[in-house]
Amino acid sequence: MSYVEALRLALRRLRTNALRTGLTSLGVIIGVASLVALIGVGEGTQTALTKQIAGLGTNLLSVNAGGSLVGGIRGAAGSSSTLSLTDATAIAALPGVLAVAPEMAVPNVVIVSGRANTTTSMTGTTPAEQTVRAYEIQTGSFISDLAVAKGLRVAVLGPTTVTNLNLTPAEVVGSTVTIDGIPFTVIGVTQPKGGSGFSNPDDVVFTPISAVQSRFTGASSLRTVGVSVADPNNIAYVTSEIQATLRLRHALASTASDDFTMVSQNQLLSVASSTTATIRNFLIGIAAIALVVGGIGIANTMLVSVRERVREIGTRKAIGARRRDIGRQFLVEAVIVTLGGAVVGVLLGMAVTGPVGSAVSVPAVPTLGGIALAFGSALVVGIVAGYLPARQASRLDPVEALRYE
Repeated sequence: MSYVEALRLALRRLRTNALRTGLTSLGVIIGVASLVALIGVGEGTQTALTKQIAGLGTNLLSVNAGGSLVGGIRGAAGSSSTLSLTDATAIAALPGVLAVAPEMAVPNVVIVSGRANTTTSMTGTTPAEQTVRAYEIQTGSFISDLAVAKGLRVAVLGPTTVTNLNLTPAEVVGSTVTIDGIPFTVIGVTQPKGGSGFSNPDDVVFTPISAVQSRFTGASSLRTVGVSVADPNNIAYVTSEIQATLRLRHALASTASDDFTMVSQNQLLSVASSTTATIRNFLIGIAAIALVVGGIGIANTMLVSVRERVREIGTRKAIGARRRDIGRQFLVEAVIVTLGGAVVGVLLGMAVTGPVGSAVSVPAVPTLGGIALAFGSALVVGIVAGYLPARQASRLDPVEALRYE
């Protein structure tokens, strides 16, 4: 019996038990749909995270102050006064450095505009911040060198901060807001980068570093120096140059540890890729379990079918059907049920990928690779699930089969 004939007989048999066929393929439908949707969510998560890290800056290298040591307890990175404006100036003079932005952070400042208020973080910095952190202006302008030199009370707000004040960018530019009770004139609003939660790049306030020093901190030390490297291939070289320069400036002995830390954008991307790959593989594993359960259901149904059709098998063998013909028919039936479920599962998975991504705030779309993996996995499951019932059917003794009640 040819595969075409086996296909014809299988379709006719499956149509006869349409309800059972549909229920049997349900496990495959759920497993395939889960694979397509979760792979899409995993890829969307990696894309979104990579985009957010890339939006942190241009070939970014962050130099952070070290941790303070008080009473034998070491504080977090940035809690020590180990970086200064002169350090930032020295870093800016190194070869391969495109721009340097000294940053003085003031967390949890309260901004008030009229009757609206919001709490966010303020960063005192210089005009180089726009280049280093890859910010663009949608309305107004960024901090100028004159504002830094004069310590002017001007501020640039992030779009989320503006929204939290119940204002629009056009309304807020030129208005006066108070930051912890001190009036500042808003001169610009940045373009949205996309983000949420802690360290949202759109929920920020930038002011001249000189204004922050004189009116908020009263200190000259920096928590972070943002560095933009001219050539991304030279990040490792620039990192070593900065390390050598700061160790020399801080008079550190050869055996002493650095009193600062450095984190590059490449390191963040590497960690993000590794993390999202682990999450994606975990999601694929969960969906694969559902697909295997569907395969077990198919195998169980086909074994029951063999028991139900013992006399049919005996009759066919008695009139000349070979073992491979019987086995082929049951195997084809199992594969058809699986592939039918796979087609429906792929369509369902494509339909739900977007909503599932939206539920977890990830721009998820079905991928060709995910669809191919789901379909291929379903085919393998169908063959494996159909092999044992087909083998059992082909080995039935025709005499015993004809006597079976």
